[in-house]
Amino acid sequence: GMAALALFALALAQVEAPFAGRAFAAYGGVYIAASLTWLWAVEGARPDRWDAIGAVVCLAGAAIILWGPRGA
Repeated sequence: GMAALALFALALAQVEAPFAGRAFAAYGGVYIAASLTWLWAVEGARPDRWDAIGAVVCLAGAAIILWGPRGA
């Protein structure tokens, strides 16, 4: 876990400052989906449909934050 966090911090440091907040917000969506995957794969607790819907909503939100059209 610490190695993944260090890798994320290194990757975030490569992003231009005005976009770092967006990258961090997108990380939140990915973190939620990865947490549910961990719950299922390692802890043996299968996420229910509400977990899956929530993860999809979070990933959709992350995609909108990252790739939404912005004025020039």
